[in-house]
Amino acid sequence: MAAERQRYVEHRPGGDASCLHLVEGARPQPGPRDVLIRIAYAGVNRPDVLQRSGKYPLPPDASPLLGLEVSGEIVALGDQVEQWQLGDRICALTPGGGYAEYCVAPAEHCLPIPQGMSLLEAAALPETYFTVWTNVFERGRLQPGETLLVHGGSSGIGLTAIQLAKQFGAGVFTTVSNAQKAEACRQAGADRVINYRDEDFVEVLTQATDGRGVDVILDMVGGDYMPRNLQSLAVEGRLVQIAFLEGSRLEIDAMPIMRRRLTLTGSTLRPRSRQQKAAIAGAVRENVWPLLEQGLCRPVIHAHFPLANVAEAHQLMESSRHIGKIMLEVAP
Repeated sequence: MAAERQRYVEHRPGGDASCLHLVEGARPQPGPRDVLIRIAYAGVNRPDVLQRSGKYPLPPDASPLLGLEVSGEIVALGDQVEQWQLGDRICALTPGGGYAEYCVAPAEHCLPIPQGMSLLEAAALPETYFTVWTNVFERGRLQPGETLLVHGGSSGIGLTAIQLAKQFGAGVFTTVSNAQKAEACRQAGADRVINYRDEDFVEVLTQATDGRGVDVILDMVGGDYMPRNLQSLAVEGRLVQIAFLEGSRLEIDAMPIMRRRLTLTGSTLRPRSRQQKAAIAGAVRENVWPLLEQGLCRPVIHAHFPLANVAEAHQLMESSRHIGKIMLEVAP
């Protein structure tokens, strides 16, 4: 198989979306505990844009190619893989390499296609659902009866967080930038949608909770949201940071952290160890896959592009006009 070829997306480090282009090269080879996947669809995520832009340092074991989640068919197995068979249709969290016809993934980071779900939908699951599960439910410790604020509710992460929080019995607030995104969040189950262009989320939350605040905040904005998030948390509240679209350097008054016993935490998924990602995969399969198979939550797909049109997909991601996930079609 070493001589076999594939098409994949190459990019110039530090370039804009126009630097993305298809080239041909050797197929990757699975290691002893890996599988080789013939890709049907791949997800487009913010870390892909950051990596292309030269703003996302890669972990040591990562593929230099873009693409963190895929769906497709297993076409080769490492000699220590026992849980999968040739021909199995799966979705997978990858260490990079998803913008290609073939991709290697650790066997324990693969999950079966949920019953009743298409390959397109399944490819939208791993990066987003792993991220939401580990940050909202493990790090954020969201419990039934508590309240969650999701910033950027119309993103793939945001819509997933809204749906899962509602299924696990939490109340959900979210922030958006326009009426179309607000309606998408309401359809996903949000109890109160705040258009941040017209309303101040701190004031809305103060009034809606009778001054108590919310229990958990999932934030990908950062910047001047940080002190406002601290104002909005209840006693023993948890702020979970997963990105800093508006910057990570800021000054805050830390006294509320002590006075109200707040927890500030956060994580990024890609640098975590193989074992940690496997544990997340197991938790997601146990707790979330039944909900997907019952149709109680579902990824929202905004658009999908042929692999050759990857630059258009990145331009759409950077515009923030999308609602839900942006996908690449490789070989459905």
